[in-house]
Amino acid sequence: MATEPQEGAETPLRSGEVARLAGVNVETLRFYEREGLLPEPPRRASGYRAFPPETVDLIRFIKRAQELGFSLREVQELLDARHAPRGNSAPVRRLMAAKVAEIEGKIRDLQAMKQVLDGMLDHCDGRRSLASCPLIKSLSRSL
Repeated sequence: MATEPQEGAETPLRSGEVARLAGVNVETLRFYEREGLLPEPPRRASGYRAFPPETVDLIRFIKRAQELGFSLREVQELLDARHAPRGNSAPVRRLMAAKVAEIEGKIRDLQAMKQVLDGMLDHCDGRRSLASCPLIKSLSRSL
């Protein structure tokens, strides 16, 4: 169904305008729509999608959440919580705590990987043959 802006309403934005203002590409908008993060906008009589201006802030919210490591499912939970009229922050806090625990686990894994590589680096002077390289030897053991 085609709609035109009502008098006094903010002018709807085309996909390209929304993408530019939000710092994403048009395919990202379509992807967020398919994933249910963005509601499908109405269409103008011309067939162009007519996004409400607040869509730009919504996309920025989604991108910032993703930059903090939240999955699209988690972003949807944050969006749902954001729109709960009488909700409290407990679900958001639980989500945040789970994300912090996940990040801490990744940090531990990365630190363990670094220790292994540091140990190998200590035994590699860069002048020996590849056959004596600790990393190549270690990776080749199961071959």
